[in-house]
Amino acid sequence: MKVIVVKDYDELSKVAAQMLIGEMFQRHERVNLAITAGTTPIGMYEKLVAEVKDKDYFDNVHYYNFDEIPYKSGIREGVTIGDLRTLYFTPAGISEEQIHILDGENYEKQDERIADAGGLDAILLGIGSDGHYCGNLPGTTTFTDFTTKVDCDEAMKERIAPHFEDPAETPDFYVTMGPRSVMAARHLILFASGIKKAKIMKAFVEGAITDEIPASILKMHPHLTVILDEEAASLLGKEK
Repeated sequence: MKVIVVKDYDELSKVAAQMLIGEMFQRHERVNLAITAGTTPIGMYEKLVAEVKDKDYFDNVHYYNFDEIPYKSGIREGVTIGDLRTLYFTPAGISEEQIHILDGENYEKQDERIADAGGLDAILLGIGSDGHYCGNLPGTTTFTDFTTKVDCDEAMKERIAPHFEDPAETPDFYVTMGPRSVMAARHLILFASGIKKAKIMKAFVEGAITDEIPASILKMHPHLTVILDEEAASLLGKEK
């Protein structure tokens, strides 16, 4: 595990964008990336769009969403892919041929189709204050799971309901790449920003591997890069 500590959110966004650009340049043939939505990558995508838009030499880069919260009625695409379109795919002009959607209908084939495409070169991950990554929340998946469907209890429905303007669209399940699917990627990039992430990052970097902190399993990966701004790294021991 390599830990990179940068000054602030802007620098974190810049370093993360540069790291993804580096992955895009690694190979002449197809490059497969799984990328995250949410708030942490907003600044990174702004920088990435400027580097990728109208560059046909990035047409070999293919993108996957690693989790999805569907609309219960199925009237539109899920929350994750919708956010990725808004943040990156649409402003960067990414073609539909480069976007490979995970949803509630095809999740059982996610691992197979990624393997058939050559595997994931990199996954860009955020981390929640409870230690979750992708849709791997405490008590939802096990370290041995591949891509899976997670049934939502009432507590989970309350947690994801804010994603929907109409509460009636809150689904009974979501899908996510499980730990074994994520660990199969060649490079894991995890980033976190802000003082709200300081406690979980101390537990992640310095603590044990435990299912109470789902992301802790990622420390077993042979090529894990962690990018933190100074606030997110503020509780780490100086020797770290």
